[in-house]
Amino acid sequence: MAIKIILMLVFFAVTIFVGVFSRKRAADVSNFVLGGRNVGMWLTAFAFGTSYFSAVIFVGYAGQFGWKYGTSATWIGLGNAFIGSMFAWLVLGRRTRVMTQHLGSSTMPDFFEKRYGSSKLKIAASAIIFIFLIPYTASLYNGLSRIFSMAFGIDYMYCVIAMAVITGIYVVVGGYMATAINDFIQGIIMLVGIVIIIVAVVNGQGGFSEAIRKLGEVEATGVPKGSLTSLFGPDPLNLIGVVVLTSLGTWGLPQMVHKFYAIKDERAVKSGTVVSTVFAVIIAGGCYFLGGFGRLFDSPEIYNASGAPIFDAIIPQMLSSLPDVLIGIVMMLVFSASMSTLSALVLTSSSTLTLDFIKGAIKPDMSEKKQLSTIRILIVFFVIISAALALVQYKSAVTFIAQLMGISWGALAGAFIAPFLYGLYWKRTTVQSVWASFICGVGITVANMFIKFIASPINAGVVAMIAGLIVVPIVSAITAKPDRAKVDEIFSCYKPNAPVR
Repeated sequence: MAIKIILMLVFFAVTIFVGVFSRKRAADVSNFVLGGRNVGMWLTAFAFGTSYFSAVIFVGYAGQFGWKYGTSATWIGLGNAFIGSMFAWLVLGRRTRVMTQHLGSSTMPDFFEKRYGSSKLKIAASAIIFIFLIPYTASLYNGLSRIFSMAFGIDYMYCVIAMAVITGIYVVVGGYMATAINDFIQGIIMLVGIVIIIVAVVNGQGGFSEAIRKLGEVEATGVPKGSLTSLFGPDPLNLIGVVVLTSLGTWGLPQMVHKFYAIKDERAVKSGTVVSTVFAVIIAGGCYFLGGFGRLFDSPEIYNASGAPIFDAIIPQMLSSLPDVLIGIVMMLVFSASMSTLSALVLTSSSTLTLDFIKGAIKPDMSEKKQLSTIRILIVFFVIISAALALVQYKSAVTFIAQLMGISWGALAGAFIAPFLYGLYWKRTTVQSVWASFICGVGITVANMFIKFIASPINAGVVAMIAGLIVVPIVSAITAKPDRAKVDEIFSCYKPNAPVR
């Protein structure tokens, strides 16, 4: 217990120190929200990766999909690495940085207003972000609950409070730069931690070959013998749905795209692509690979009263027999994953609500000092409300992390991915098509929550994204062309060989 407590105290102390250290780089709105658009490739790449992979992935998704698909769940991690990271950087990174600087936009809603010339789009986008980032933020705490209980044996409430307070302090004090530096430190912890944990868990089953042999012997309803070690697992179709949502979905998530706004220069874009991809291969691939062995740790503790598996309990059960030092590393890994994502979410929510909604629609003459203080107040607000929702949700009927995350990702990515992507590349994209994408993304996700015409919220999110990608070009083709001169001026930033600077 002493070892675990000391490791956590050191971790918290370093995190807060970074926030205090970065306070001078958070003196104005641009530096607080974007780090002055001067963040190097290592910090940006790690910030992208750590914001991507949280305890939702490590505990919830890895446990659930590893149980369902066995070792083929590793495809989800590889999809995250190459589609969600590498191609996101290649397709979006440079063009996002160049156009957002040219337009002077600091947030995704602000981009929609300036790219399409509609202040109403900005307000609608900020409302969607505010509403649908909250369930995702609350789900981050859920991922800590069983790990924390397993490691310390005390009430989950204290874990929520600790995470909320520490994250709130360093984000409020140091802004984006504090989150980027902490993301780098936390990313190193995640990299080292996942490798050590995989080795320890697999060795505990007699080594890799023996673990694979045991897993191949597992047979259950809907899981034929040998399917959990097959190339595509027992349910390839739903596996593809998970890969698409968790990989392509990042292209439309404001807290992910926001990282590209802050890239320093051309070199940082190119190098960041490589670093981010390698990071994702190790973290996402490792998490899902680890989860694939979940059936080897079958025990009464992972089932509820009706006999259904509690997916969030699988990974903690796998780790419960590890030595204290490794449990301490697990705790730092999960806290790192969750705090990095939480900091990105609250910074995105607070800056969007301040700059796009309050300043954009209510108080357009708001001074920079007032904007900065409002963002900080809203960070505290979002941290508190997410912690409160996490505690309420913990005792409610919605117990699976994947449900909350699937709904949030589906609505946000479904609404934003198409108009953002087409907005960077296609001059013909119209305002009406953006509205159509917003309606499709939110409409499909919300309707499915009540009607359940698609059984899985994850597959509903995939449908929402695909619908947006189809609807935007169709609606653009049948509506009036945008003003050519204005669009040409916007796209003038993409001059041949124009470097990012």
